[in-house]
Amino acid sequence: MNGANPQPKILLTGATGCIGGRLLEALEAAGRPVRCMTRRPDALEGRVGPQSGVVRGDCLDPDSLQGAFAGIDTAYYMVHSMGGSADFEARDREAARNFGEAARAAGVSRIVYVGGLGAAEGLSRHLRSRHETGEVLRASGVPVVEFRSGIVLGAGSLSFELIRALVERLPVMVCPSWVRTPTQPIALADLIAYLVAALDLPHGESRLFEIGGADAVSYREIMREYARQRGLRRLLIPVPLLTPRLSSLWLGLTTPVYARVGRELVDGLRTATVVNDTTAKTVFPIRPLGLREAIARAVEDEDAAFADTPWSKDALAPATVLRWGGVRIRSRLIHSAAVDLQVGPEAAFVPIRCIGGVNGWYYGDWMWRLRGLVDRALGGVGMNRGRRDPENLAAGDVLDCWRVDVCKPNVRMRLAAEMKLPGRGWLEFDVKPRGGGASRVRQTAVFDPSGLWGRFYWHALYPVHVLLFGGLLRSIARRAIATEP
Repeated sequence: MNGANPQPKILLTGATGCIGGRLLEALEAAGRPVRCMTRRPDALEGRVGPQSGVVRGDCLDPDSLQGAFAGIDTAYYMVHSMGGSADFEARDREAARNFGEAARAAGVSRIVYVGGLGAAEGLSRHLRSRHETGEVLRASGVPVVEFRSGIVLGAGSLSFELIRALVERLPVMVCPSWVRTPTQPIALADLIAYLVAALDLPHGESRLFEIGGADAVSYREIMREYARQRGLRRLLIPVPLLTPRLSSLWLGLTTPVYARVGRELVDGLRTATVVNDTTAKTVFPIRPLGLREAIARAVEDEDAAFADTPWSKDALAPATVLRWGGVRIRSRLIHSAAVDLQVGPEAAFVPIRCIGGVNGWYYGDWMWRLRGLVDRALGGVGMNRGRRDPENLAAGDVLDCWRVDVCKPNVRMRLAAEMKLPGRGWLEFDVKPRGGGASRVRQTAVFDPSGLWGRFYWHALYPVHVLLFGGLLRSIARRAIATEP
């Protein structure tokens, strides 16, 4: 356990996931210490605050739950087996039963759980399991606050990532009749607000709240709005005969990374998932965002998260390693490399802060000039804007075809591309001390492609990027060593 003063009164499962991770951040920001229970405590290393802690526990192993609930008042249940087993319904029942019994034995006052919207009749396996999990938790005798929500719009949410993958990859989409099914998507930030607000409810009885965003829309409208905000032209062709089963097979071909869980989600699209009981509006002072604002917020939050990421081997660990093109985290493509230097961070940062302008780009200057000429031909800024000072940079400065997003002396510099690109690009340099007067310089190129053309651009030019950025990193290393007195 990490910091135990004050003793956590909140137990959180699922902190390694999208919703649980954001909930952990929100609870800690509100000054509430949290005990995170996970099967893999190492996955949360460095992600919990000093007042929170981590314990090992597996809801499918009752013995591992002993002690996790000690002193706990409220337990958040964010466990879902759909991605890990074909028989996820039975696993969900067993996990919820074990969790509820352990909570009751420890005298927990309340369990908070997120289920799914949808009328009881004709539910898919996925939605039926979500409802059943709430029932099993209530059967434990511990009062349960259950939120039934529509699909969650936020970076990392499976539903949002699935919609994004389809829109980004498919210029033409064949749309069966179920894409017109009404749903009421909720912004991730609003869902987190409800979960935090549940702590202020009176104890003593189970409550069920239906929650959703401000707009009831169709899945087709969600895809159109995402495409609009991304500047993508997408042709949606309605057809009457494409069943959810056939749709799931098609999904496996176009977005194989989501194939297993995506098929279960697609099967649930036949069911309208809208709010019928508006009690939540009278109980909570939360006014959820509409569709347009929710998608914009999801993209903004993802931008902020990537901007704050200190790139390292650990940060790249959860990424999908591509056969060609580096790694992918969600929709972003990344190439990262590092070099260890026998100089301190100050000397290592000198060539980084002096890059560009009259100083040049240290390697392959002719390639940079050629890229600038192409950019000018396309109506871009080119490479001739230079820099205001040959030795110092600050956030907001122009740097040839880049603009400085972040400049923390001797620590980090992040450049945002302003040349013409089929997407958005950043180039980052991070410097970390290694002890004994040494340091590590990591250079990371991040690209957020726009549609298929953006992906083609990245993969087609990947060898050029590897050559150019590799030469740049080696040149930075040589210059850093030369500057050491």
